[in-house]
This record gives sequence, C-alpha cells and structure tokens, in this order.
Amino acid sequence: MSRPVQARRLEGVDKNIWVEFVKLAATYSTVNLGQGFPDFPPPDFLKEAFTRALSGEKHMLHQYTRAFGHPPLVKILAQLFGKLLGRELDPMTNVMVTVGAYQALFCCFQAFVDEGDEVIIIEPFFDCYEPMVKMAGGTPVFIPLRPQSVEAANADWQLDPAELASKFSERTKAIVLNSPNNPLGKVFSREELELIADLCVKHDALCISDEVYEWLVYDGKEHVRIASLRGMWDRTVSIGSAGKTFSVTGWKVGWTVGPNRLLQHLRTMHQNSVYHCATAAQEVVAQGFQREFERYGKPDSYFVQLPKEMQQKRDQLVQSLVAVGMKPIIPEGTYFLVADISEFKSDVPDVPNSDEPYDSRFAKWMVKNKGLAAIPLSAFYCGPHKNNYNSFIRFCFAKEEATLKAADDILQKWKLEKTTP
Repeated sequence: MSRPVQARRLEGVDKNIWVEFVKLAATYSTVNLGQGFPDFPPPDFLKEAFTRALSGEKHMLHQYTRAFGHPPLVKILAQLFGKLLGRELDPMTNVMVTVGAYQALFCCFQAFVDEGDEVIIIEPFFDCYEPMVKMAGGTPVFIPLRPQSVEAANADWQLDPAELASKFSERTKAIVLNSPNNPLGKVFSREELELIADLCVKHDALCISDEVYEWLVYDGKEHVRIASLRGMWDRTVSIGSAGKTFSVTGWKVGWTVGPNRLLQHLRTMHQNSVYHCATAAQEVVAQGFQREFERYGKPDSYFVQLPKEMQQKRDQLVQSLVAVGMKPIIPEGTYFLVADISEFKSDVPDVPNSDEPYDSRFAKWMVKNKGLAAIPLSAFYCGPHKNNYNSFIRFCFAKEEATLKAADDILQKWKLEKTTP
C-alpha cells in the first residue's frame, strides 16, 4: 500500500522499554529483578478459592457476567472503599472492574482527554502514562520530583509548590497521581496531596489516581487516598489492582472507584472496547476481598502480613546493594527500590555525546555481563528529561528468598572482582 497503514495516534509511541528489557532478561539474565511481578505464590486462601471456582458447581462462572463488574466483586469493593473513603458507595455506579489497572488508565485517558487538553504527569512516572495521553490527543505536561539532598531518601524527592502551580492552566484537564510511586517507592504525604488537591479544585481539573500499591506501604507510613480530601471526590478516579493487592499480576483484574459523573464515561469506553473481564477471576478476587474485609486491621489479614514480608525483602536487597557499592534509596512503598550507580563509572565508562542515557547502557551491560536484570530510571522520564537522573537503576524486590539470594550471590561475586587486583 502506498498510503500509511498506521493511524497518526501511534506516531512516536511504538517503542516500549519493557519489550526491549524483557528480551534482554530472557536472553542473558540468571536473576531478573527488572519486571514488577512476584515470583512467589499468592496466598493459599486465594488459590483454594480459584480451584473451587474452576471445578465447582457454579458453571456460570465460565460464562459472561455483568459487563462493568461481577456483582459480588463490585459489591465488596464498594463496601471496603466506602469504609476507607468515609462515604457510601453504590456498587453499580461508583465502581467499575477493568482488565487490570492498565485498562483502567486507558479508559480514563480515552474518556476524559481531547485534543488540546493538557495532562500533568509527575516524574518519574510509570511509562504508559505519556503514550496513553498522546494517543488520546492530549499534551503531557511534566513536573519532576527532585531530591532535596545529595544523599536523598525517597521522602526527600519532592515537588516544588510554585513549579507545580505554574503547570496548571485553563488547558489542564487532569493530573496523574501515583502514590505509592513506581519507580521511587515514594508515599506522598497528606500535605503534598492537599497541595495537589487545592490546585485541582482551583483549576477545575480531574485527578487520575493510580493507587495500585496502596496496601504495600512500609515503616509505618500512611497511604492517604486523595479522593478522601476536601473537594476531591467529585473530580477523582481512584484505580486499584488485584494483581498488586493479592500477588496475582497475571489475573489482570483492576478497578476504578469514583463518582458516577465520571464513571459513566468510563463505562462507555469500556463497553466499546474490552466490554468484559474474566468472570472466574473476578469471583475469586471478590472472595479474597470478602475475607480481608472481615479481617481488616487484624494480624491474620493478608493486607497486614504482606507489607511486613515485603519490607523484609526490601531490607535484604538494600543490604546486598550497599555491600557492592550501590546507594539504594529506601522505598516507603511498592515492589521497587532505586539505587545510585555513580560509583560504577569505572566498570561502565560514560560515552560523551551519547544519545542513550548512562543508566540504560549500564543496565544493558549489567544483564549481559553479570546476569542481573534491572530497569534504568531514565525509562520513567520523558525524552527531554531522560538525562537529568541517569545514574539510577530500579530493582524489584517482590521475589522469593531463593531469587534474592541468587541476586546477592551475583553482587558478592561482583564485589570480589572489584576488590581483587
């Protein structure tokens, strides 16, 4: 064909960091700490529920269910998040189930963003935000979190209030918030969220709040839901993920919670694209949430146990990285930690005038030469900003003991090589 086949909306969004680094990890790595998924099993109560759902007498679980969410699932989500947000939620109008949080994000951008609209994205950001905004015809407007000191822990990566205010204009349709933040592991404080909320109210902007790591918060930090702040319920879509909540990323069950005035447009997008999510998976997730609702805040709750286990894994990986000379930023939440690799310039010298950020070349070198896979932090920045913070790489610590031990073995061997003349 002589004329272009692809639609204009695909221009400039064809490259994907995960495609490249997943292939590298599969080819070279012996230990993959790059991708954000657990390699340990989900809780027994969820596996048992899944077995019952597939082999039991409820044969209709193999057929279509309600398009916008399996009734048992939206009902328990409305109960739980109604309690957390301090308001009564209608399961039929205030909750919609999606094919993972990814589809929830896609629905939001497609439903709310028109050509000429601006969407504020906080850097570093999960990489799909930018192309999804562009495919919807919008213009991403970036604002960075900046470390407040040379030895910054993630709590010291902050927004500049005046700079944030300057990004809002009459063209601003929405801001994307991700707390706890992937990749930094930063948990936004109540004061930081109130700053964002006040600007959203002042400029009549929406908030797309990606909260998939809401249950993975460490060191006594509090996850504050921005929809609970004054003036924010009517302008916020909160997004969650069963994959991150119950360690079942392959099930692809997500959801949105928000006012009907917003979710009605998500339902229109959903019914004209995916239309339906896997019934059996929704049934099992509903049972998982019912169990957790009954145990909310109790010691035997998975939502209490999992972050304790993950914090131990985080601390274990931190020790391994420190031993080899990397400088981890201690995350307050999520699956991830970011480490400063500035001390490794002798292993992988910088290349003057290279278009590829240093951390990207380092991550490729590390997987090829050391068998350890990680993701460059520059992948979480827009093109013009990729070299601003290019001496960091992201590791995933949501791994079983054997995987973290194997990573430690690689790092210890590396340390020995560096110290041996």
